[in-house]
Amino acid sequence: MSFATDYLAQIETLAARMPLPRVRALHLPPPPAEEPCRDGASGHARGEFCALELDDGSIGLSYVLLDDTLERLRKGPGLDDLKGTDALALARRYVSGQGVDRTLGFVCANAITRCLFDRAGYRPEGSSDSIGQMDPQPGEAIGMIGLFGPLVERIVAAGADLTVIELDERAVGEREGWRVTTDASALERCGKVLSTCTLLLNDTLDRMLAHCRAARWFAMVGPSAGCLPDALFARGVTLLGGSWVEDRAAFIDGLTSGDKDNRKGRKATSKFALTMEDWPGFEALLARATG
Repeated sequence: MSFATDYLAQIETLAARMPLPRVRALHLPPPPAEEPCRDGASGHARGEFCALELDDGSIGLSYVLLDDTLERLRKGPGLDDLKGTDALALARRYVSGQGVDRTLGFVCANAITRCLFDRAGYRPEGSSDSIGQMDPQPGEAIGMIGLFGPLVERIVAAGADLTVIELDERAVGEREGWRVTTDASALERCGKVLSTCTLLLNDTLDRMLAHCRAARWFAMVGPSAGCLPDALFARGVTLLGGSWVEDRAAFIDGLTSGDKDNRKGRKATSKFALTMEDWPGFEALLARATG
Protein backbone atom coordinates (compact mmCIF):
# COMPACT_ATOMS: atom_id res chain seq x y z
CA MET A 1 0.00 0.00 0.00
CA SER A 2 1.33 3.45 -0.94
CA PHE A 3 0.63 6.76 0.77
CA ALA A 4 -1.69 7.62 -2.13
CA THR A 5 -3.86 4.53 -1.63
CA ASP A 6 -3.95 5.04 2.14
CA TYR A 7 -4.90 8.69 1.76
CA LEU A 8 -7.61 7.94 -0.80
CA ALA A 9 -9.06 5.22 1.47
CA GLN A 10 -9.58 7.89 4.13
CA ILE A 11 -11.22 10.22 1.60
CA GLU A 12 -13.53 7.36 0.56
CA THR A 13 -14.46 6.78 4.21
CA LEU A 14 -15.14 10.48 4.68
CA ALA A 15 -17.36 10.62 1.59
CA ALA A 16 -19.37 7.65 2.88
CA ARG A 17 -20.04 9.45 6.16
CA MET A 18 -20.87 12.96 5.01
CA PRO A 19 -21.85 14.65 1.73
CA LEU A 20 -18.97 16.39 -0.01
CA PRO A 21 -19.28 19.73 -1.79
CA ARG A 22 -18.63 19.73 -5.51
CA VAL A 23 -15.75 21.44 -7.24
CA ARG A 24 -16.19 25.17 -7.74
CA ALA A 25 -12.97 26.11 -9.53
CA LEU A 26 -9.34 25.37 -10.29
CA HIS A 27 -7.15 28.43 -9.78
CA LEU A 28 -3.86 28.61 -11.67
CA PRO A 29 -0.90 30.93 -11.13
CA PRO A 30 0.56 33.17 -13.81
CA PRO A 31 3.55 31.82 -15.74
CA PRO A 32 6.65 31.48 -13.52
CA ALA A 33 8.97 34.46 -13.83
CA GLU A 34 12.11 32.57 -12.84
CA GLU A 35 13.53 29.07 -12.75
CA PRO A 36 11.23 26.63 -10.91
CA CYS A 37 12.02 25.26 -7.46
CA ARG A 38 10.77 22.29 -5.48
CA ASP A 39 7.66 22.45 -3.26
CA GLY A 40 8.70 24.21 -0.08
CA ALA A 41 11.74 25.93 -1.56
CA SER A 42 10.22 29.37 -1.33
CA GLY A 43 11.81 32.56 -2.53
CA HIS A 44 12.97 31.63 -6.04
CA ALA A 45 10.03 31.08 -8.34
CA ARG A 46 6.51 32.39 -8.63
CA GLY A 47 3.61 30.26 -9.72
CA GLU A 48 4.66 27.01 -8.08
CA PHE A 49 1.17 26.08 -6.87
CA CYS A 50 -2.40 25.68 -8.00
CA ALA A 51 -5.47 25.75 -5.80
CA LEU A 52 -8.66 23.75 -6.11
CA GLU A 53 -11.75 25.26 -4.52
CA LEU A 54 -14.89 23.41 -3.46
CA ASP A 55 -18.40 24.87 -3.35
CA ASP A 56 -18.17 25.46 0.42
CA GLY A 57 -15.00 27.54 0.00
CA SER A 58 -12.58 24.80 1.07
CA ILE A 59 -9.25 25.12 -0.74
CA GLY A 60 -6.53 22.55 -1.40
CA LEU A 61 -3.06 23.30 -2.75
CA SER A 62 -0.62 21.37 -4.91
CA TYR A 63 2.77 21.94 -6.51
CA VAL A 64 2.49 22.24 -10.31
CA LEU A 65 6.04 22.67 -11.62
CA LEU A 66 6.74 18.94 -11.83
CA ASP A 67 7.51 18.10 -15.46
CA ASP A 68 4.97 19.86 -17.73
CA THR A 69 2.05 19.83 -15.27
CA LEU A 70 1.40 23.57 -15.24
CA GLU A 71 1.59 23.88 -19.02
CA ARG A 72 -0.86 21.02 -19.47
CA LEU A 73 -3.22 22.46 -16.86
CA ARG A 74 -3.25 25.74 -18.75
CA LYS A 75 -4.17 23.95 -21.98
CA GLY A 76 -6.55 21.49 -20.34
CA PRO A 77 -9.05 21.49 -17.47
CA GLY A 78 -9.95 24.92 -16.14
CA LEU A 79 -13.02 26.40 -14.47
CA ASP A 80 -15.41 25.46 -17.27
CA ASP A 81 -14.22 21.83 -17.34
CA LEU A 82 -14.10 21.17 -13.60
CA LYS A 83 -16.95 23.28 -12.22
CA GLY A 84 -19.56 21.00 -10.67
CA THR A 85 -17.32 17.91 -10.78
CA ASP A 86 -17.90 15.29 -8.10
CA ALA A 87 -15.06 15.85 -5.63
CA LEU A 88 -14.65 12.18 -4.72
CA ALA A 89 -14.42 11.14 -8.37
CA LEU A 90 -11.74 13.75 -8.96
CA ALA A 91 -9.81 12.77 -5.82
CA ARG A 92 -9.68 9.17 -7.04
CA ARG A 93 -7.40 10.29 -9.88
CA TYR A 94 -4.61 10.65 -7.30
CA VAL A 95 -4.36 6.86 -7.36
CA SER A 96 -5.68 5.99 -10.81
CA GLY A 97 -4.13 8.81 -12.82
CA GLN A 98 -0.72 9.99 -13.94
CA GLY A 99 0.78 13.43 -14.46
CA VAL A 100 -1.90 16.12 -14.56
CA ASP A 101 -4.66 13.73 -13.45
CA ARG A 102 -2.61 12.68 -10.41
CA THR A 103 -2.03 16.33 -9.49
CA LEU A 104 -5.74 17.13 -9.84
CA GLY A 105 -6.62 14.15 -7.66
CA PHE A 106 -4.12 15.18 -5.00
CA VAL A 107 -5.16 18.83 -4.87
CA CYS A 108 -8.83 17.79 -4.67
CA ALA A 109 -8.10 15.37 -1.81
CA ASN A 110 -6.36 18.24 -0.01
CA ALA A 111 -9.42 20.45 -0.50
CA ILE A 112 -11.60 17.68 0.94
CA THR A 113 -9.21 17.47 3.90
CA ARG A 114 -9.67 21.19 4.56
CA CYS A 115 -13.44 20.66 4.34
CA LEU A 116 -13.16 17.99 7.06
CA PHE A 117 -10.99 20.23 9.25
CA ASP A 118 -13.48 23.09 9.03
CA ARG A 119 -16.53 20.92 9.70
CA ALA A 120 -14.78 19.37 12.70
CA GLY A 121 -13.72 22.78 14.00
CA TYR A 122 -10.07 21.77 13.84
CA ARG A 123 -7.06 23.92 13.07
CA PRO A 124 -3.41 22.82 13.35
CA GLU A 125 -1.03 24.78 15.55
CA GLY A 126 0.48 27.83 13.90
CA SER A 127 4.20 28.01 13.22
CA SER A 128 6.70 30.72 12.29
CA ASP A 129 9.63 28.33 11.88
CA SER A 130 10.53 27.98 8.19
CA ILE A 131 12.75 24.92 8.80
CA GLY A 132 10.12 22.84 10.53
CA GLN A 133 11.52 23.03 14.08
CA MET A 134 14.78 21.45 12.94
CA ASP A 135 17.04 23.28 15.41
CA PRO A 136 20.30 22.44 13.56
CA GLN A 137 23.33 21.87 15.79
CA PRO A 138 27.09 21.99 15.10
CA GLY A 139 28.34 18.74 13.59
CA GLU A 140 24.89 17.26 12.98
CA ALA A 141 24.40 15.38 9.71
CA ILE A 142 21.30 16.92 8.13
CA GLY A 143 19.63 15.83 4.91
CA MET A 144 17.51 17.94 2.60
CA ILE A 145 15.33 16.38 -0.11
CA GLY A 146 14.86 19.08 -2.72
CA LEU A 147 16.84 22.31 -2.54
CA PHE A 148 15.32 24.79 -0.09
CA GLY A 149 17.64 27.58 -1.21
CA PRO A 150 16.84 30.25 1.40
CA LEU A 151 17.27 27.75 4.25
CA VAL A 152 20.69 26.39 3.30
CA GLU A 153 22.63 29.35 4.70
CA ARG A 154 20.79 29.14 8.01
CA ILE A 155 21.57 25.44 8.44
CA VAL A 156 25.21 25.76 7.35
CA ALA A 157 25.69 28.79 9.61
CA ALA A 158 24.67 26.63 12.57
CA GLY A 159 27.64 24.38 11.84
CA ALA A 160 25.64 21.42 10.59
CA ASP A 161 26.86 19.05 7.87
CA LEU A 162 24.26 19.46 5.11
CA THR A 163 23.61 17.05 2.22
CA VAL A 164 20.99 17.94 -0.40
CA ILE A 165 19.33 15.25 -2.55
CA GLU A 166 18.30 16.52 -5.98
CA LEU A 167 16.97 14.85 -9.13
CA ASP A 168 18.76 17.27 -11.46
CA GLU A 169 22.29 16.01 -12.10
CA ARG A 170 23.33 19.51 -13.17
CA ALA A 171 23.04 20.62 -9.54
CA VAL A 172 25.44 17.97 -8.22
CA GLY A 173 28.64 19.18 -6.60
CA GLU A 174 30.41 20.47 -3.51
CA ARG A 175 29.51 23.88 -2.17
CA GLU A 176 31.01 25.93 0.64
CA GLY A 177 29.91 23.96 3.70
CA TRP A 178 27.41 21.69 1.95
CA ARG A 179 26.97 19.34 -1.01
CA VAL A 180 24.37 18.27 -3.59
CA THR A 181 24.01 14.69 -4.82
CA THR A 182 21.49 12.51 -6.66
CA ASP A 183 22.41 9.52 -4.45
CA ALA A 184 19.59 9.09 -1.92
CA SER A 185 21.69 6.64 0.11
CA ALA A 186 23.55 9.70 1.43
CA LEU A 187 20.51 10.22 3.69
CA GLU A 188 21.35 7.08 5.65
CA ARG A 189 23.85 8.96 7.80
CA CYS A 190 21.50 11.86 8.56
CA GLY A 191 19.80 12.23 11.93
CA LYS A 192 17.47 14.97 10.68
CA VAL A 193 15.86 15.34 7.26
CA LEU A 194 13.87 18.20 5.73
CA SER A 195 11.84 17.20 2.69
CA THR A 196 9.77 18.80 -0.05
CA CYS A 197 6.19 17.60 -0.48
CA THR A 198 6.91 16.83 -4.13
CA LEU A 199 7.54 13.26 -2.96
CA LEU A 200 3.76 12.91 -2.65
CA LEU A 201 3.33 13.67 -6.36
CA ASN A 202 6.22 11.79 -7.96
CA ASP A 203 5.60 8.67 -5.85
CA THR A 204 9.09 8.60 -4.32
CA LEU A 205 8.05 8.96 -0.66
CA ASP A 206 8.55 5.33 0.38
CA ARG A 207 11.85 5.06 -1.50
CA MET A 208 13.24 8.15 0.21
CA LEU A 209 11.97 7.14 3.64
CA ALA A 210 13.73 3.79 3.25
CA HIS A 211 17.00 5.73 3.31
CA CYS A 212 15.97 7.70 6.40
CA ARG A 213 15.50 4.92 8.97
CA ALA A 214 18.29 6.39 11.09
CA ALA A 215 16.66 9.83 11.15
CA ARG A 216 14.95 10.65 14.43
CA TRP A 217 13.33 13.68 12.86
CA PHE A 218 11.78 13.92 9.37
CA ALA A 219 9.88 17.08 8.45
CA MET A 220 7.89 17.44 5.25
CA VAL A 221 7.09 21.06 4.47
CA GLY A 222 5.48 23.15 1.74
CA PRO A 223 2.04 24.45 0.74
CA SER A 224 1.13 20.98 -0.63
CA ALA A 225 1.26 19.59 2.92
CA GLY A 226 -2.48 20.09 3.45
CA CYS A 227 -3.22 16.36 3.42
CA LEU A 228 -4.38 13.98 6.12
CA PRO A 229 -1.18 13.07 8.00
CA ASP A 230 -2.04 9.64 9.45
CA ALA A 231 -0.33 7.61 6.72
CA LEU A 232 2.69 9.92 6.79
CA PHE A 233 3.14 9.60 10.55
CA ALA A 234 2.80 5.83 10.23
CA ARG A 235 5.69 5.85 7.74
CA GLY A 236 8.03 7.84 9.96
CA VAL A 237 7.32 11.49 9.10
CA THR A 238 7.54 13.44 12.37
CA LEU A 239 6.31 16.88 11.29
CA LEU A 240 4.09 18.21 8.52
CA GLY A 241 4.36 21.93 7.84
CA GLY A 242 2.01 23.64 5.43
CA SER A 243 0.02 26.76 4.60
CA TRP A 244 -3.39 27.53 6.09
CA VAL A 245 -5.64 29.72 3.91
CA GLU A 246 -6.93 32.52 6.15
CA ASP A 247 -8.68 34.74 3.62
CA ARG A 248 -10.07 32.86 0.64
CA ALA A 249 -10.64 35.88 -1.61
CA ALA A 250 -7.25 37.44 -0.85
CA PHE A 251 -5.50 34.12 -1.38
CA ILE A 252 -7.10 33.47 -4.78
CA ASP A 253 -6.37 37.04 -5.86
CA GLY A 254 -2.74 36.69 -4.81
CA LEU A 255 -2.34 33.30 -6.47
CA THR A 256 -3.82 34.24 -9.82
CA SER A 257 -2.09 37.64 -9.96
CA GLY A 258 1.29 36.41 -8.73
CA ASP A 259 1.18 38.75 -5.70
CA LYS A 260 2.65 36.20 -3.27
CA ASP A 261 3.94 38.95 -0.97
CA ASN A 262 0.43 40.22 -0.18
CA ARG A 263 1.30 43.76 -1.18
CA LYS A 264 -2.35 44.68 -0.84
CA GLY A 265 -2.01 44.25 2.92
CA ARG A 266 -4.36 41.29 3.39
CA LYS A 267 -3.09 38.27 5.26
CA ALA A 268 -4.08 35.44 2.94
CA THR A 269 -2.25 32.49 4.57
CA SER A 270 -0.37 31.47 7.68
CA LYS A 271 1.99 28.55 8.34
CA PHE A 272 1.11 25.54 10.48
CA ALA A 273 3.10 22.67 11.96
CA LEU A 274 1.50 19.32 12.73
CA THR A 275 3.09 16.47 14.70
CA MET A 276 1.86 13.06 15.78
CA GLU A 277 1.66 14.25 19.38
CA ASP A 278 -0.85 17.01 18.65
CA TRP A 279 -2.80 15.28 15.85
CA PRO A 280 -6.20 14.04 17.14
CA GLY A 281 -6.46 11.41 14.40
CA PHE A 282 -8.69 11.00 11.35
CA GLU A 283 -11.36 8.96 13.14
CA ALA A 284 -11.69 11.54 15.93
CA LEU A 285 -12.12 14.39 13.45
CA LEU A 286 -14.58 12.39 11.38
CA ALA A 287 -16.67 11.76 14.51
CA ARG A 288 -16.64 15.46 15.33
CA ALA A 289 -17.62 16.44 11.79
CA THR A 290 -20.47 13.96 11.49
CA GLY A 291 -21.66 13.65 15.09
